[in-house]
Amino acid sequence: MISVSFTIFRFSRNIQSSTFILEHILKMQVIQHPVERLHTALLSTRKDLIKTFQKFSRAEKKLLEDGLLPDNSLFSPITIHSDSDWIPAHPEDPQDFQSFYINPYRRSPNRGHNTIYIQTIGSFGEGAVVAEQYVEWLKDYCQAFFYGLVVKLLPPVTVASTACSFRVNNNTHNLQLHAGELLNFLKQRKPSDAFCIVGITMIDLYPKESWNFVFGQASLTKGMGVFSFARYDDHFYERSYTGRLKKKIELKQGDYSVFENYYTPPITSVLLLRSCKTLTHEIGHIFGMEHCQWLNCVMQGSNHLQESDRRTLVLCPICLRKLQSAIGFKIADRYKALLHWIEDGADSNGQHSKPTQAFQEYKDWFYKCLRILESETS
Repeated sequence: MISVSFTIFRFSRNIQSSTFILEHILKMQVIQHPVERLHTALLSTRKDLIKTFQKFSRAEKKLLEDGLLPDNSLFSPITIHSDSDWIPAHPEDPQDFQSFYINPYRRSPNRGHNTIYIQTIGSFGEGAVVAEQYVEWLKDYCQAFFYGLVVKLLPPVTVASTACSFRVNNNTHNLQLHAGELLNFLKQRKPSDAFCIVGITMIDLYPKESWNFVFGQASLTKGMGVFSFARYDDHFYERSYTGRLKKKIELKQGDYSVFENYYTPPITSVLLLRSCKTLTHEIGHIFGMEHCQWLNCVMQGSNHLQESDRRTLVLCPICLRKLQSAIGFKIADRYKALLHWIEDGADSNGQHSKPTQAFQEYKDWFYKCLRILESETS
């Protein structure tokens, strides 16, 4: 038997009148807010918002409130593994439900603007059939996650059609596209009924010459964003990465022939999981949801791939209330849609069955939630 000793350090820090506890365990920090503070973050201090919370069914309130309790089996506290993680590297006030609700700049869908559009840029996967299927999986996942909204795919475009600038990264020696210029391209293609338009690509991005790279960039007030999944390939940082250019080439702006047959990573279950996390996280920002610091949540910030992989696929109770207030779904209906996405097509014997192996722990999680939601009478 191995005996492990650890020390728990507790200290107070004032952030928007919130005191939280940092427990230092085995060189990791667990952010554990007092239950009272979490409860206030979920309900609000305003009587009208507390009254709105009471409109949830008894089962929904049980799920949301019990999820704030220590040692509950559904929602865990955030664990900080190093100083390079998002929260220590980017100190910011946590956003509770009330702060989200009263934000004058946040966006909400309405009858005339209730569609999320996804624009693919460049090639995806090996072969047209695989690329088409992968993007359909992403679209259907977003449809379930943002349950109640319509999600549509725009016709795919080539890199050349965007007329954006590009370069070779000096460190990783792969091709990159200018994120800001892609946003300008998306602005011109945004349909009139769009709640938002998001561009996705398998090609790396950079925001300006002085930056090494960026995972994505967005204009929240204009309802636009562009995101790259290139660095979600397990081999991206290896010298043997296929996307690295083997020899130095002279690029000519406007000559996009270099992107013809350019490498894109194979579609794996892990890549699909990472893509679903990123896409829903970034669209969540367009709704006005800031980085979550309450509990383990898909809206947590991440500074690197390891931290992103630790981040859960689901919303914590506080962020779930934020999204529900913007869309108006029944929680059980949304969970059933997400569960159906995981199960649908996963056991197909076809050549391009949905690779959901990495999602299996969430399948069990959704079943647990649904048992709670269906065991209580409204």
